Amino acid sequence: MPKRGLTLLLAGLAMFGPFAIDTMFPAFPAIAQEFGADEFAMQQTLSIYLIALAFMSLVHGPLSDALGRRPVVIGGVALFMLASIGCALTWSIESLWMFRALQGMCAGAGWIVARAIMRDLHEGPVVQRLMSNVSMLFTLAPAVAPILGGWVLLVGSWRWIFWFLAGWGGLLLMASLWRLPESHPPERRIPLRAGALVGGYVEMLLDRQFWPLAIAGTMNFSALFLYISAAPAFVVGLLKLGPQQFAWLFVPAVSGLFLGSLLSGRLAGHISVTRTISAGYTLMLLAAALNVGVALWLPLPQIPWSVLPIGLHAVGISLSFSSLTILLLDRFPSHRGGASSLQAFVSLIFNALLAGIAAVLLSDSALHLALGAGSLTLIGFIAWRMFRYQTAATGMQAG
Repeated sequence: MPKRGLTLLLAGLAMFGPFAIDTMFPAFPAIAQEFGADEFAMQQTLSIYLIALAFMSLVHGPLSDALGRRPVVIGGVALFMLASIGCALTWSIESLWMFRALQGMCAGAGWIVARAIMRDLHEGPVVQRLMSNVSMLFTLAPAVAPILGGWVLLVGSWRWIFWFLAGWGGLLLMASLWRLPESHPPERRIPLRAGALVGGYVEMLLDRQFWPLAIAGTMNFSALFLYISAAPAFVVGLLKLGPQQFAWLFVPAVSGLFLGSLLSGRLAGHISVTRTISAGYTLMLLAAALNVGVALWLPLPQIPWSVLPIGLHAVGISLSFSSLTILLLDRFPSHRGGASSLQAFVSLIFNALLAGIAAVLLSDSALHLALGAGSLTLIGFIAWRMFRYQTAATGMQAG
């Protein structure tokens, strides 16, 4: 069984990316006022971060395949700490965009490489339980981050939020130097060559079963990320709550993610990953229908009714996520770092567009957000059924 200390460290490494996404949400009005930025300009602080994270995610995994997991993680955390200091000292909305891009370039070192480390060290039900345990701790970040951001605003300016992120990066750096193992020994490393890197990605992109799995995982989480990226408009604009009340959205969502990860870990070794994923989709489709129904019933969204379906949706997302990731990584056993990177790239590019465009267009009403999230879930379900059809047609056994 994995050591508890390693589980906590891997969860912490996976958390600093989400922390950087939404800790600053309660500070949007203050930042916009100081720099004279409109809603679109503020949303780009999220989109630019995600785009930088997406493109660098194509490099983090292969770098760790070539150089080892440990140096990539340590270097990424150190640069993230410096980028957070830059955000705290920023002087304009454009300079904030620049330092947010640098944050995004570094954040994948923890999130992406941590998944490869887990798969390096363990197999079968053990790795499913480890991923589920890490996911349970990882899901605390989106709930705690905006709440902490709101508390920081009570005692200081919005810049203190980025000083907090710099401190978090410093703690992770010290913990990684002390406890992070090297799970990818020299004899298993693959030289980093541009031709081989591009060829490996082309091979994955041409794999018929990569796309259904990548699309399913992306669309599932995007249904929740639509609400995360629209959180300032949803919480303050639609629910009419204050900067310290983001918990009304994030606590149900993250509680659902936590419960889904717990169920996934409990089910590991007892039922197949395909049955686990199918159970997740049953919950997601039910929650999407309930969410649309509540939005039609309540033209003006109200708590708690307008957030409870989001929590149920999150249970299904988290229940299926670890199993979808394992199926995808096991398609490319000698390139797990690269496969993890490409999966992350697809998800992040889509979510960057979602945050920069769709969240702005749909956040004018709860019904539009519910229909958007439901549509994303339906696309993910269709992709999952395509994967099941492909495996049945080729006589393969998935999970």
